[in-house]
Amino acid sequence: QVQLVESGGGLVQAGDSLRLSCAASGRTFSTYIMAWFRQAPGKEREFVAAITWSGDITYYADSVKGRFTMSRDNAKNTVYLQMNSLKPEDTAVYYCAADKRGSSWLTRRPDAFGSWGQGTQVTVSS
Repeated sequence: QVQLVESGGGLVQAGDSLRLSCAASGRTFSTYIMAWFRQAPGKEREFVAAITWSGDITYYADSVKGRFTMSRDNAKNTVYLQMNSLKPEDTAVYYCAADKRGSSWLTRRPDAFGSWGQGTQVTVSS
């Protein structure tokens, strides 16, 4: 498994932008499908975005499509989530996740991902 560490969260106002980063350990980073999930208080963890091994294909939840952009730099073992036009409903703990199995890409369910970071808090005030 790969070790993941998120960073970049914070408190911003509605309409602002933030960029989250997720640094991974190990030399096989490019073999992992990567994803971002988020969890708001009292709610289930939900899918936000995912990216393929090479970074050529991304997939987004409808709630963030057009506002968030996920990318990866395999040379730096890092994935990013650029979040623009943030809304109060984007407030949550954001988690980075990784898995080698194709099922993680197909299902985009939390239980399909075997490696998780500790999360970073994003708070958007109105």
